[in-house]
Amino acid sequence: MPLSEPRDLAPQRLDNLRALIRESGVIRVEALCRQLGVSPATVRRDLDQLERSGAIRRVHGGAVSVESRLDEPLFDDKASLAAREKRRIAEAALSFVVADETIYLDGGSTVLELARLLRERTNVTVVTNSLRAAHELAGRGPRLILIGGELRRLSQTVVGPLTRQTLEGLHLDKAFMGTIGMSVQEGMTTTDPGEAYTKDLVMKQARQVILLADSSKAGKVSFARAGSLDEVDVLITDAKVDKQFARELAERKIKLVKA
Repeated sequence: MPLSEPRDLAPQRLDNLRALIRESGVIRVEALCRQLGVSPATVRRDLDQLERSGAIRRVHGGAVSVESRLDEPLFDDKASLAAREKRRIAEAALSFVVADETIYLDGGSTVLELARLLRERTNVTVVTNSLRAAHELAGRGPRLILIGGELRRLSQTVVGPLTRQTLEGLHLDKAFMGTIGMSVQEGMTTTDPGEAYTKDLVMKQARQVILLADSSKAGKVSFARAGSLDEVDVLITDAKVDKQFARELAERKIKLVKA
């Protein structure tokens, strides 16, 4: 749209802008300019207006939709989403498990698939905050250490500040992490601040962080920030991952594994 457009078209442009941001989750000013056909100054002015209305949040170089924050499904419902991709991601992650290491298993449904593959491995130590992963490994398999803290029933994980006492006393060789959303600008996000707290703490304790996430998580933003993607060494995802997202990971020297 030209800069001289009538004022009565501005509400329509704002609606289009809001829809684009909501659909993308996170989007840059340059992309909005291309899609709307307006100047950067016009986009920035419109973004300011949307931020004042509470529909979006400005970030460096772009915007995040508050409306795109992801709700978290029940664990069993979440486990059924992209089930084939999650199994393949877990199988690829298994190759990163080395004998005599201490590894951390996060509470995500994809990480649970990895836990199931570890039931015959007795030569590693597993630290976890996931009740589901602990149940899978309780009868046989690796040496198992559960961290203490507050139970979050929705995700079946132990989270929050009480987890610090255990985690700060451990040295983790690798941390296999899950996430609700991931973007270059906003990092890894989840729905619960207590869970985000524990995820961030784990990654600081681990020598190598391996993120297990199917491609549907890319570009999505949830409520609580759980860490920067710069803290991730390896992302294991599926073959549908967005090419632009993959290039941005490569620029940050994050190894990408397509399962």
